[in-house]
Amino acid sequence: MSKFVFETRMEVRDYECDIQGIVNNANYLHYAEHTRHLFLLQTGLSFARLHEQGIDAVVARMNLQYKVPLRCDDRFISRLGLRKEGLRYIFDQVIYREQDERLCFRATVELVVLVNGRLSHSEAYDTAFAPYLTPTA
Repeated sequence: MSKFVFETRMEVRDYECDIQGIVNNANYLHYAEHTRHLFLLQTGLSFARLHEQGIDAVVARMNLQYKVPLRCDDRFISRLGLRKEGLRYIFDQVIYREQDERLCFRATVELVVLVNGRLSHSEAYDTAFAPYLTPTA
C-alpha cells in the first residue's frame, strides 16, 4: 500500500442510505471517485481538458472491502495514496468515519490512460503525479 498523499472530508446525505439506514455500497464508489477528482484538480489537471485533447484516464480494475458502515449524517475522511506499475496508476483509497477514525471502506483502484482511444503512456499524468508517487519495490 502507498502512503496517503491526499485527503478530503465529506458527510453522508440521507438519500445515500438504504432501508437499513446505512450507506448503500455503490455510494462508496462515488466518494472514492470524488476524492480522485479533487486530487486531480490539486495537481492542476482537469479531466475535461484532458478529454478534449483525446487523453482519458479510465478505471481498469477495482478491489473493494467494506468494513464498518457509514450512516446518515456521519462525517468521514477519504484518503488516497498513489503508485505506478507499468502503465497503471494505482490508487490506494480508504474512508474513515471522522468521529472515531474507524475504517469503513478500502479500495484499490487501477487506472489506465487511453490516448485517442488506445492504451498509452501519458506525459501529462506522469508529470502531474510525479511528486505524489510512492516508489514501488
